[in-house]
Amino acid sequence: MKRIFLLPLLAIAIALGVSAQNSKTPDAGRRQYQVFGVAFYNLENLFDTINNNGTYDLEYSPAGAKKWNGKKYWSKIANLARAITSFTTSATPNGPAFIGVSEIENRSVLEDLVKAVDERLKSEGRQPWNLRIVHHDSPDRRGVDVGALYNERYFKFINVSNTPLIVEGKPEFRTRDQMCVTGRMGIDTVSIIVNHWPSRLGGQEQSSPLREAAAYTSKLIADSIWALRPNEGIMVMGDLNDDPYDKSCAKVLGAAKKQKGVGAHGFFNPFWSLLDQGIGTLAYNSSWNLFDQIILSGSLLEQNSGEGRLHFWKAKVNNFDFLKDKEGNRQGYPLRTFASGMYLNGYSDHFPTEVLLRRTVVRKR
Repeated sequence: MKRIFLLPLLAIAIALGVSAQNSKTPDAGRRQYQVFGVAFYNLENLFDTINNNGTYDLEYSPAGAKKWNGKKYWSKIANLARAITSFTTSATPNGPAFIGVSEIENRSVLEDLVKAVDERLKSEGRQPWNLRIVHHDSPDRRGVDVGALYNERYFKFINVSNTPLIVEGKPEFRTRDQMCVTGRMGIDTVSIIVNHWPSRLGGQEQSSPLREAAAYTSKLIADSIWALRPNEGIMVMGDLNDDPYDKSCAKVLGAAKKQKGVGAHGFFNPFWSLLDQGIGTLAYNSSWNLFDQIILSGSLLEQNSGEGRLHFWKAKVNNFDFLKDKEGNRQGYPLRTFASGMYLNGYSDHFPTEVLLRRTVVRKR
């Protein structure tokens, strides 16, 4: 793997504040838990209609090949709002605390999206979530960024830092920065590294060193946090363009398939077992991949976290039926916006993923 250079991270201050509240769920009549959802969604080329970023941006404009006009844009926003407002469970009726996103053009499209989310919630007689936005313009040549949405009732924002991927021998290489968002869930401080690792353009094996470098960058970010705050919980999330068993995830980041034996500063990948069950987030050549992952540090496992602390509960792919294509050989796959040059008025070419974390708040006698 090529050496990379990590620019110094901003110091992330520890903030003392009131812990967020969430729904409390009983477990076997003995305990109650405070539950937090953390999700990720690749929004598949969420561009506005304004041509201001060169050739690729031209494609997503009224004059471009996609004939990307206001009608298509607002339909895409409404579709994504429908998807996101479905990220609820009986334990998280008000949705996730935190949602990482990728393939967004700018902050403006996220502003439109969070407004549409609240409008849909109100139309259904539900309370608005008032999601807050974290965004940073990356140097990616396609003009797409990563970002985050969070509900400040459940996630108390502290700080954000952005780290570029710089690969030795490739001075012209540009991709998405890694965004590390730190905040509090309950009484715990967590850092969430939002990623969109380099694609498989040119072939999986030929491009693997770029994703290995990205994984190494995420590991360095985590190590730099632990050097300051050894007990902090860390999540590495995103469209990693690799499966859980690939070298970048399993070897470089060291994300294990099972929780057993994972130390506080190791990583556990709950999506590996889901892929083994044939569950994926995108399909290619009639087979499933699970590129959209949320990987947790060992400090977020119950075996290491300690009584009353935040820890992993379960993971899932939010492959709702309405997100699936119903036509021909695409049946069951994500219903995307375009396929083979044809406009499908869909959602994304990826299914969203989510983990639920919980902490004990009451122990019954």
